[in-house]
Amino acid sequence: MLVKLFSLFISFLKVGSFSFGGAYSLFPLIEKEVVQNHHWLQQDEFLKVLGLVEVFPGAISIKYATYTGFKVAGVLGVIAANLGNIIMPATVIMLAIYFLDYFHKNEIILKAFDGIKYAVIGMVAALLYQYSTENVAEIKGVLLILIGFSLVFFLKLHPAYVVIIAAVVSLIIL
Repeated sequence: MLVKLFSLFISFLKVGSFSFGGAYSLFPLIEKEVVQNHHWLQQDEFLKVLGLVEVFPGAISIKYATYTGFKVAGVLGVIAANLGNIIMPATVIMLAIYFLDYFHKNEIILKAFDGIKYAVIGMVAALLYQYSTENVAEIKGVLLILIGFSLVFFLKLHPAYVVIIAAVVSLIIL
């Protein structure tokens, strides 16, 4: 049991340590740990959980840590995975606040953050491609993707409204 808890902690410590770029940049990192490295989830289960975590509020990595931790080791697994997940971002944020003036003036750090930003865009694009090719098997799914994209990109609609609209449209067309 301790080995499982330690593995959960270390895996989600990795996720939390490299969680640059926001929620969607985490999917490849989480998938690598929970599907490929440890086989705690199968690929189809990972994608089903992706649907679940998008529906509920809160940070994606915390929801994956909670799901995976509970599946692997119950409540203690939830605690271990989430502790690993939040330790590094919380520490980095505290240090960043302390050194904020220095970061804004350091050209090397600013260039490194720009590089990370572009890599994150690539990771998100790869995940979107993988997710869409594995889950969109019919024209109705493509229609929902186009509706969601259009509502956000062109109409600048709040994502919460897009989720509600998608749920209603899904009830009608799926």
